[in-house]
Amino acid sequence: MAAKGKSKGKRSADREYVWLQCAETGDLNYRTSIRVKGGIADKLKSGMQKYSPRLRKHTLHKIKRK
Repeated sequence: MAAKGKSKGKRSADREYVWLQCAETGDLNYRTSIRVKGGIADKLKSGMQKYSPRLRKHTLHKIKRK
C-alpha cells in the first residue's frame, strides 16, 4: 500500500531551522523552524517577545541564521 502525502520522517524543503536571539543579551535561547517558501512573514522579521532566562523577563528575540 503506497503512502499518501509526505512521510513523517522526511523534512520539508520549504522549512528552515533558525535561532531566536535575545536583543538585549545576545543569547541564542530558542531554535525553531520557519516557513521560507513564500518569504518570511513581516511579523517574524521584526521579532517576537520570548522569555529570556538570564534576565528573567520577556524580551524581543530576532531571527539569527547560523
